[in-house]
Amino acid sequence: MTVMTKPDTAEARAVVDAPALAPNATRKPNLISVEAAKSMDLARMTDLFKAHLNPGQLHFMKLLGFHKVKIERAEGMYYIDQNGRKILDFFGGFGSLAFGHNHPRILDARRKFQEERRHEIAIAFMSQYAAALAYNIAQCSPGDLDMVFLGSSGSEAMEAAIKVAERAAGPKRPKIVYAENSFHGKTKGVLSITDGALYRGEFKLVDNTVRVPFGDIEAIENAFRSDPEIGVIVLETIQGGGGIVQAAPEFWTRLRQLCDQYGVLWVADEVQCGLGRTGRFYAFEHYGVIPDVTALAKSLGGGKTAMGAMIARREIYMKAYGTPKSAMIHAAATFGGIGEACVTSIEALNILYDEGLIDNAADVGDYLLDRLNALKAKYPKIIKDVRGRGLMIGLEFHDFSQTLPMVLRPVVSMLDDKLKGSLSGFVGALLLRDYDCLVAFTEYNRNVIRLEPPLICGREHVDRFVDALDSLLGRGIVAIVKDFVKSQVS
Repeated sequence: MTVMTKPDTAEARAVVDAPALAPNATRKPNLISVEAAKSMDLARMTDLFKAHLNPGQLHFMKLLGFHKVKIERAEGMYYIDQNGRKILDFFGGFGSLAFGHNHPRILDARRKFQEERRHEIAIAFMSQYAAALAYNIAQCSPGDLDMVFLGSSGSEAMEAAIKVAERAAGPKRPKIVYAENSFHGKTKGVLSITDGALYRGEFKLVDNTVRVPFGDIEAIENAFRSDPEIGVIVLETIQGGGGIVQAAPEFWTRLRQLCDQYGVLWVADEVQCGLGRTGRFYAFEHYGVIPDVTALAKSLGGGKTAMGAMIARREIYMKAYGTPKSAMIHAAATFGGIGEACVTSIEALNILYDEGLIDNAADVGDYLLDRLNALKAKYPKIIKDVRGRGLMIGLEFHDFSQTLPMVLRPVVSMLDDKLKGSLSGFVGALLLRDYDCLVAFTEYNRNVIRLEPPLICGREHVDRFVDALDSLLGRGIVAIVKDFVKSQVS
């Protein structure tokens, strides 16, 4: 095992020299300054990543060529790297960048907050910023979804959502239904309803759960009918990690009916698909139904802060926490509703409507789907499916063997399972290297490229991206594989 030393380098010395210390005074460690961090080169970044962050993750970054990129700044639809190269962002931080990078109004709101020396931590006192943000979220939410809990992440928001629903359902109905290929977070509560062996690892999880196929209303009805201990069902409105998967429209109407019939509370996970991404504020609004509890995060922070929110119907919230005795069971955490984060989210919600970003997501999303479906028709042996809504789209490739000449398919088909994700990885890597376009992938269906660009995306950005993808696929599979292999040895 290599032991990382702490050399006396110019970088390390970028810290302001400390004055002479008294014999028993605390000495400052050999810390890196902000300026030294900004000027750090890729080699040093790699060393520190391996030594102190995640050496295993670096393996995958190298496969995709992402380890060669140092992002210096970002603006609008683009990252700008160490060479001044503008990288078109169709990844969007898994839906965290609805407003693009460094939206000027958001920067200005944060700057004013800092200049006015406003307060951040408001636990002892009420916070005008948390109160205003909760009001705004309630105004954006349909029906009586109006009680808000503020946190710092999607996992935290979903933990709050499950807890409020379980409390309201009561101790005689502790079981929670969740879906195959679901992703709700990595903290241990929501990990118990996240259907991924990789993330579950060998952790001891809660066992009051019932698993059903996503979008299978008969399986849900059978579960409700056969098990009176079921009190909650938790579903992503669109499965992101599952490969951008939607249920049929009639599924949601029937789900609402069944929940009412059997007294089961419906928690809608909108962490990734909410906040206008699908062309409505919430994705469930497309179906004319309202859940009992929902959750937002990602873009709620305006791309500049970590912000999550649970939103519950008042009746549900009051049943769970509505008395002085129960009010503190799940009260705000230290950083829940922190001042500058709330101001950021307040401004972000105003921008969402002032700039028509929800409508833009619907319009540009339809255009992107049309252009990708045209590519599917052009490359039917490569592209298996195009699906999604608004600016949350999945592009699924065929298994590797199906993209090859007929004579090679029988041999390669035996390796399809091991090769899953290869083609999407090759395409993602070459889109970045040769076309300056960044895309994402999905957790469970590795053949899917995930497209979640900022909601400021225009048709000109779609044209640039789809034209790049067209040019790349036009090389043919054999050439794509050869080009990827070359990129690994260069």
